[in-house]
Amino acid sequence: MLTDNHIVSKDQVGRSVKSPVNPVRIISTVPSISELLYDLGLNDRLVGVTKFCVNPSDLLRTKAIVGGTKNLNFDKIHSLKPDLIIANKEENIKEQILELEKHYPVWISDVDGLDTAIEMINQIGTITSKEEKAEKINDEIKLEFNKLSEYLRTNNMGTKKAIYIIWNDPCMLAGNDTFIHELMKKCNFNNAIAKGRYPEFSESELSKLNPDYVLLSSEPFPFKDKHQSKFESMFPNPIVKLVDGEMFSWYGSHIIKAPEYFISLLNELNNKNHS
Repeated sequence: MLTDNHIVSKDQVGRSVKSPVNPVRIISTVPSISELLYDLGLNDRLVGVTKFCVNPSDLLRTKAIVGGTKNLNFDKIHSLKPDLIIANKEENIKEQILELEKHYPVWISDVDGLDTAIEMINQIGTITSKEEKAEKINDEIKLEFNKLSEYLRTNNMGTKKAIYIIWNDPCMLAGNDTFIHELMKKCNFNNAIAKGRYPEFSESELSKLNPDYVLLSSEPFPFKDKHQSKFESMFPNPIVKLVDGEMFSWYGSHIIKAPEYFISLLNELNNKNHS
């Protein structure tokens, strides 16, 4: 709804947010949304990002850093005088966002799968007057995921039981109420974790899961070769694989790249199964 050069929109947690029709001082507190804003052609209006906003690579060099996703620097944010802040329900701390919305329009995303990611891109396109570009990005996402579906169909790729480990000590796994879980399903990975978001497991509990694949994410914990060796000793039968965490957990325009990566990953895993 338009009113006095402002737009009133519902964000993804159901709040009504009144923001300028053409916001010119935008802060993103979410790495994948910072990349989306850049790809929407809003780089000149993006004034603040977090220290984790590493894509594209020049953001940290050219934008003000407003802290981490869970440790925002309020003094820095106030100095930037934003007319729109875009946040995320999971990645940011609720109390910090509640404080910010006392001063600025804060639009909160809540992405739990491909459909809500596409919805988020459309909605951010609307509130930033970049509807056409947002639609183009979503068309590319749909095209690439159709290629993944076709790959799975033509290669008769059945489902394989998998676990996706995001943290080492304590060992934390992606559960069934996460964006990661939804992208695992797109790859025909059957997530062995049936409940919870990021439950913790002991080594003895892990061994009882009996997966076909153990996927070690590059983020938020940076699993390396030495960790792979550790899990290979714990799981002598399943294939243990280091995977690109950004491809499984970054929503926004970044997921255009994910299906091609998934096809390469599945090819590699399939070859290992037959070696």
